[in-house]
Parts: sequence; C-alpha cells; structure tokens
Amino acid sequence: MLEKRVTDVQDTELPTDPSRPLKSSQSAGCEGTLSRDEMEHRRLEAAEDFLHGFSHSYVVAKFGVSRTTASRWRRALRAKGPESLRKGKASGRPSRLTPEQKAQIADVFDQGALAAGSSDNRWTATLLAKVIEERFSVHYSLEHVGRLLAKLGPTRN
Repeated sequence: MLEKRVTDVQDTELPTDPSRPLKSSQSAGCEGTLSRDEMEHRRLEAAEDFLHGFSHSYVVAKFGVSRTTASRWRRALRAKGPESLRKGKASGRPSRLTPEQKAQIADVFDQGALAAGSSDNRWTATLLAKVIEERFSVHYSLEHVGRLLAKLGPTRN
C-alpha cells in the first residue's frame, strides 16, 4: 500500500526528494509565511485540483498542508462551492474608542503635548495613555498607545 502511495506522488510529478522544494505559492521574501492573498490563491488552486478529480493525497503533497486542512477545504468546497474558500474580512478585536473619540485624540495631538499638560512639547506613550484614560475612561497598554502615536505622526518638539 505504501508503495502505491509513493507511486501516486511520483506520478503527479511532485518531488519526493526533500532537498527539492515543492512548487507552491509561498512568498519568496518570507519562507513558510504566506500573505492572506497567497493563502486564498492556494485554497482556490486546491479547489480546482479537487474539481478536476485529483486525490486528497495529491493536494496534501502539492501544497504541503495537513490532511485535516485539505479535508476542511474539500468539505467547504462541496458544501458551499469555491466562494467559501475566499478570504474573509479579518476584523480583529473591536476598538474600545469610537471614531469620534479617535478624532478627538488626533485633535488633542495636533494641539501639542504642552496643551495636554507636558513640561515640554514632546508626546510620549505615557502622556497619551493618560489623556485617553482621563477623557474616555479607556486604559490601553503603553505598547498599544505607542502604535497610536506612530499613526498620529512624528513626535513634535
């Protein structure tokens, strides 16, 4: 039985030598990490293979995915069609601030750190976190507030 499986893989012209990489949609810049677009492309390509009658083992070997992943793709394809394999919106955790509150933070930032109570006109994550907590009763980590600062613009002197 194992011999048959090896033959199946060899018949598909997939490399059986570990030193030869599989032809896949992997990003050249970051080996092993695919963007969301590349993952979608890979799923749709696998769907085409399933629709053209290629075996489950073939898809597993071709794309270097687990049998569970290939089974999930095939189940979704059968149940809802190829559109089910398209990427969805990656919403993430909802913001604790409303868009209006974010606009207010940008206005405070534009007024400068002196107006917010700083001894110099230099924004820090600590100062912005304090302003956010005082105005909106929302506590953010300094790491997150640092990302907000980066979005607002360069530190002002």
